[in-house]
Amino acid sequence: MQLLSNYFKCSPIVPAKDTIGTESDVSVAVLIPAHNEAGSIAATIEAQLAQSRPADRIVVISDNSTDATYEIARSYPVIAVKTENNKHKKSGALNWAWRTFARDMDIVVCLDADTVLPDNAIADWIEEFKQDPTLGGSSSKFTMLGDSMLVRLQRAEFAKWTTTGLRRGWTSVLAGTGCAIRNSVLKQIAAMDDRDGPWSYESMVEDFELTYRIREMGYVCHISPTVRAYTDAMKSARTLWAQRMKWQVGTVEDLISLGFNRLTAVDWMQQALGLFAAVLRILWVALLIIAATPYGSLSHNIFWIILPFIFIASDTAQAYLIPHRDRKDILLAAALVPQEFFAWMRAGWFLAAWHEVLKSKITRRRKDRWSIQYAVEGVN
Repeated sequence: MQLLSNYFKCSPIVPAKDTIGTESDVSVAVLIPAHNEAGSIAATIEAQLAQSRPADRIVVISDNSTDATYEIARSYPVIAVKTENNKHKKSGALNWAWRTFARDMDIVVCLDADTVLPDNAIADWIEEFKQDPTLGGSSSKFTMLGDSMLVRLQRAEFAKWTTTGLRRGWTSVLAGTGCAIRNSVLKQIAAMDDRDGPWSYESMVEDFELTYRIREMGYVCHISPTVRAYTDAMKSARTLWAQRMKWQVGTVEDLISLGFNRLTAVDWMQQALGLFAAVLRILWVALLIIAATPYGSLSHNIFWIILPFIFIASDTAQAYLIPHRDRKDILLAAALVPQEFFAWMRAGWFLAAWHEVLKSKITRRRKDRWSIQYAVEGVN
C-alpha cells in the first residue's frame, strides 16, 4: 500500500495505563474506510468536524476506490489516504490505517463512510471509557436513513437489536457502522500470531471476530446508551440479500471456528432460533395447504385466525421502539404482509447461509461475499 496524504460479562483487572483520563488528556483517532463512497463521504466527514469534542485525527482511507472518494476527502481538513493493491478489503484498510495513524491513540473510532454521528458522539464515548475501566468497546445505536418500506423494515429490525442489547447490558458485535474501542486492547489483539493488526483477514464479519477477541480478554463490550449513528440502508431486496448473506455466512463460519463456549452461547442460540423459525414457517405453509384441502380442518380451527393477530400485535408493539417513528411505521407493522415478507427473507438467508457454509466445508470452495456485495451494489 502506498500512502498518499492530503496534509497530513467478565471484569478484568485493568492496568493503570488503561485508565482514561480527562477529556482533554485523551487522544482519539477516527478511521473511516471507504470503497467508492463519493456520494456519502462528505456528510460523514462534516459530522466528524462538527463534534463538540473533535477527534485528534480523522483518517479517510479510500480503499481501492475508482470514483472521487479520495478527491472529496482531501478537500477537507482531514488525513486522506489511498490504498493500492489491498487484497484484504475493509480489514486490510483498517489494519494499515491503524498501524500508520492510530497506534499511539487512546481511543479508536471505526466509522463507515456512509454514516453520520451526532455531535455528542466522541465526548460521550470518552466519558464511557473514563467511567468504566473494564469497557473494551462501545457500539453506537445505528438507525437506517430513508422512507421506503424496505428501509423502514430494516430500521425496525435494528431498533429491536438495539433494545435487546441495551437491556442485557452487552453486545457480541461492536458494529463497524460506528463504534469506539479502547486502543490498549487493540494493541493486545494485534500482537496475536494469527494477524498483522487488530482486524482478522479470515473473517467476513471482522467486527464480530474482533468483538469476540475483546471479550475473550475479559473486557465488556456494550451498546452506548447515548450515541446514535445514522447510516444508509439497503435500497432493494437484492442488495439487502447480498449484505445479509455476507453477514450470516461470516457469522456461521466464525461460530464454527470459535466453537461453543460462554462467549458464543447466545450467538449459537440465536442461530438455532433463526433456523427453527425458518423451518417453522415452511411447516406453517405446508399445514395451511393441507388444512385447506377437503381433508383438512381450516374452517373448523380458530388457530389459523388467532396466529396472524398474534404476529400483528407483536410487530406493532416492536414498532413503538423505532427511533423517530411516525404513523407509517406503526401502520407498516400492523399490516402484517410487509413484516411477513421480511421474515421470509430472513428465513431464506438463514437457510441459504448454513447450506453455503456446510457445502464449502465439503468442497473447500469459499465464495467471496465482499466482492458479491460490491457487485450487487454497483460499487466495483
